[in-house]
Amino acid sequence: MNHSNVVGGSTAKRVINCPASVALCAKMPPRPSNEHADRGTLLHNVIAEILEFDKKPEQLLGATYQGQTLTQELLDEKIIPALQALEEIDADKIMEYMVETRVGFGDFLPGVFGSTDLLGRIGSKAVVLDWKFGDGVVVPAENNPQLLFYAAAAMRTTVSAWVFDDASEIECIIVQPPEVRRWTTTVARVKEFEQELAHAVRVSTWPTPPMQTGDHCRWCAAKPICPEMTGAAERALRTQLADLPIAQLAVQLKQADMIEDYLRDLRALAFQMLENNQQVPGYKLVAKRATRQWLDEAKVVEWAYANKLGEVTDTKLKSPAQLEKVAKKFSIEIPTGLVTSISSGSTLAVESDPRPAVVNLGAALARLIKLH
Repeated sequence: MNHSNVVGGSTAKRVINCPASVALCAKMPPRPSNEHADRGTLLHNVIAEILEFDKKPEQLLGATYQGQTLTQELLDEKIIPALQALEEIDADKIMEYMVETRVGFGDFLPGVFGSTDLLGRIGSKAVVLDWKFGDGVVVPAENNPQLLFYAAAAMRTTVSAWVFDDASEIECIIVQPPEVRRWTTTVARVKEFEQELAHAVRVSTWPTPPMQTGDHCRWCAAKPICPEMTGAAERALRTQLADLPIAQLAVQLKQADMIEDYLRDLRALAFQMLENNQQVPGYKLVAKRATRQWLDEAKVVEWAYANKLGEVTDTKLKSPAQLEKVAKKFSIEIPTGLVTSISSGSTLAVESDPRPAVVNLGAALARLIKLH
């Protein structure tokens, strides 16, 4: 585990703004990973290996993590620009640094820790840098709670404290290719943040800690069970949009993204429960629409050349639908033995949906073993 269940770098903003979220998140099942998160982890692993072992980026082409592969495109769009940004930050190549370091608060905040991407020292300046490889959400550096968390924890961690010894300033940096965002602060500001964090962690243990919605809710796992979020959704459903005054319309629009995130996470939770063989009354999992795929591409190419359609496969093999259109012009039908229909997975549906519920093979097998 790279971060604490109480609060880590990525959750510091949420916990400070909404101490009640700690207990609510503890009630939620673990979130399944997704391709975006896995791709981010792959890129973090790759850049850490390049920096720690002085490898060339090209040496890691083909590296994998949870089904994600480092392609030339990812190398060109993410890794190379990130390394170029680091060269600009450390133009004289004098920075001493450490990567992927676990840092924590020790006895000051027991059980609170996280993992830093890069900690470094250039002259009298300490550097706290975080790679952001996701697209779409711009992450600012100024007063960034995640970077302040890492700086505060690193100061209290024996292996990383040297980065901050007698530092005159601390530079917090977000590298989000192709952008680099930098903010310089002081040890005093980091210590001030540390007190804010400690207060929030302490308040989170109260019987009824304060609860507050805001942009910090975006990545909160507890949205589906949060009273503030469910209340906002219920109020929105009761609102007569045609009667909304302009000022209230503007307020509702600001809440729209938050409510949409809540609904997405609600569906994801229901999907996860059904996948784990837990019942969600009125809902089921059904197979997604099947798409046609080639059973054996080599046989398709052989068939295409035999029917004088070889030129359509010379650059890139067309999909069944594309090749079917070409074949129809010559009154040729694609043999059924070359094509199969495969669903890309399951999706959430209401019980009245005419599609049959998918069978949970793991659960069915477990029941069969139990019966025998």
